[in-house]
Amino acid sequence: MMMNNNAMTYKTIDSSRISMSQLMQPSHSNFRGKIHGGYILNLMDQIAFACGSKHSETYCVTASVDTVDFLNPIEIGELVTMKASVNYVGHTSMVVGIRVESENIQTGAITHCNSSYFTMVAKDDHGNSVEVPGLIINDKNELKRFLKAIKRIETKRSRQNEFDSEDFSHMDYLDELKNYRVKIELPDSTD
Repeated sequence: MMMNNNAMTYKTIDSSRISMSQLMQPSHSNFRGKIHGGYILNLMDQIAFACGSKHSETYCVTASVDTVDFLNPIEIGELVTMKASVNYVGHTSMVVGIRVESENIQTGAITHCNSSYFTMVAKDDHGNSVEVPGLIINDKNELKRFLKAIKRIETKRSRQNEFDSEDFSHMDYLDELKNYRVKIELPDSTD
């Protein structure tokens, strides 16, 4: 099914897909000899910027980072490859999906280390948000990623509405909290 809007430009996801590889060195490691998570996040931010800027054809800033799960450690001497693509676009924002893999260059074994979603916002030379091109989706995995991004956005909005509501009361959650390792010792007040 093709949706058409003549006023807006559209680009394929492939046109802004980026891959980058870097050899992990001892200077990138933490005190345990594994590659420091902060260093990997820095690289992820760089590739998200490049991918978002390539899609929007303008400067981008990171608005948020969602779901950074470090699944497996990365060793010194491994080749880390990051793959980024625009999974979703709004009016001025894009969700860039990033997959991080490490490769043992001696054995060729590849390990999935991390996946994350960076929301990037396109900016003009004066710092104002600008409209980004729409997406042309031409593969089922791309469609699934777009739909998953919509669900993540809806879930985040729903959670914000639930907890930012004027009707919010922690009393509604006390039974639920009994299943967690938390002790509630609030002062006697209605706040």
